[in-house]
Amino acid sequence: MGIISNCIIENEMAAHVFFDKVIFKNVILKKVDFSGLECTDVIFEKCDLSNVDFSEAIMHQVEMRNCKIVGINLMGATLRNVLFDNCYGDYANFRNVNCKQVKFHNSSLANADFYRSTLLKVYFSNSSLEQIQLSGTKLAGIDLSSCEFRQIGVTIEDVQGCIVSPQQAVGFSKLFGLIINE
Repeated sequence: MGIISNCIIENEMAAHVFFDKVIFKNVILKKVDFSGLECTDVIFEKCDLSNVDFSEAIMHQVEMRNCKIVGINLMGATLRNVLFDNCYGDYANFRNVNCKQVKFHNSSLANADFYRSTLLKVYFSNSSLEQIQLSGTKLAGIDLSSCEFRQIGVTIEDVQGCIVSPQQAVGFSKLFGLIINE
C-alpha cells in the first residue's frame, strides 16, 4: 500500500510481485519486467508504461488513466474490472488476454494485438482501433460503434453478434464478399 510518484524506474526485473492499493503517479518505467505481476486496487495515472512487460499479469480493479502504454506487453494476462481511460496504447500486445469487465475509453489502440483473446463485458468507447488485430477473438456483444477504424483484422466468425455503426457495417460487408452499389 502506498504512492509511488514523480520518478523514473529503470532496468528493473520485478517478476511475480504483488501490488495492493498502490498509486503510481507521473512514473516512467523503462526496461522494466513486471511479468507475472499481480495487482489489486492499483491506479496508474499519467504514467509512461511503454514497452513494459506485464505478460501473464493478473490485474483486478486496476485503472490506467492518461497513460502512455505504447507497445505494452500484456500477453496472456488476466484483466478483471480494469479501466484504460485516455491512454495512448498503439502497438500494445493483448494477445491471448482474458478480459472481463474491461473498458477502453477515449484511447488509441492502433495496431494493437488482441489475437485469440477472450472478451467478456468489454467496452470500447470513443477509441481509435485502426488496424487492430482481433482475429480469433469472439466479438459477440462487443460494441465498436463509437470507435474509429478503417481496417481491423477479423474473420467472419469473429464479428458475429458484434455491435457496429451503419458506416462500419458497410466496411464489414466486404468480409461477406458483398459489393455495395451506391
